[in-house]
Amino acid sequence: MAVSGSTDFEPDIAEYVEEAFERCGLEVRTGYDLKTARRSRNLLLADWANRGLNRWTMVQTSLSLVSGTASYSLGADTIDILSAVVRTDAGESDQSDITISRVSRDEFISIPSKNTQARPTQYYVDRLVSPTVKLWPTPDASTYTLVYDRLTRMDVAVNQQNTLEVPFRFYPCLAAGLAYYLRIKRAPDRIQVLKTIYEEEFKRAAEEDRDRASLSLTPSRDFYAVI
Repeated sequence: MAVSGSTDFEPDIAEYVEEAFERCGLEVRTGYDLKTARRSRNLLLADWANRGLNRWTMVQTSLSLVSGTASYSLGADTIDILSAVVRTDAGESDQSDITISRVSRDEFISIPSKNTQARPTQYYVDRLVSPTVKLWPTPDASTYTLVYDRLTRMDVAVNQQNTLEVPFRFYPCLAAGLAYYLRIKRAPDRIQVLKTIYEEEFKRAAEEDRDRASLSLTPSRDFYAVI
């Protein structure tokens, strides 16, 4: 069977909008139709971020720590930190990455000796409009580097011709979600079918987006003792 050999299918924003309107049984006729679709699309992406469906936006970042400084800015595009290590002697033959644990706001506030200086072992992410990471103990030297995986905001398109940085496996979810969001505004009494389709597509995308690792089962000593 002959195939095209092309794997570059990537709908632009206008095509997603057209697809969503067609699923609603509507047509794009005015500039306001495009404007309201763009707003719905950006709200949809925000919903994905709240549900954790944005692992492709994960970026590994390094931050040089300063002796005596415990708080550092993460950048306004940061949603959260997934994991972090403190790297010692960066670039040297004896470089070492040491895992540090995350604590909650209450746990961080309850630390009685926040001015203690040593190699950091814990961190707290203050998820403000301009998020920061706070370390404890406060670094006692400027030879440490904080290396962390952070989730960043998804790009939003500024006009109808742009494309979105969304992996291929999320295309159906984006089209279904946009149709559902538009239907809420245009015909709220007829949204159940579109909502069901969207939730099914979201579930499939979320399951596909999960981490995969080899499974290893090791029987406990008690198992052998019983035998």
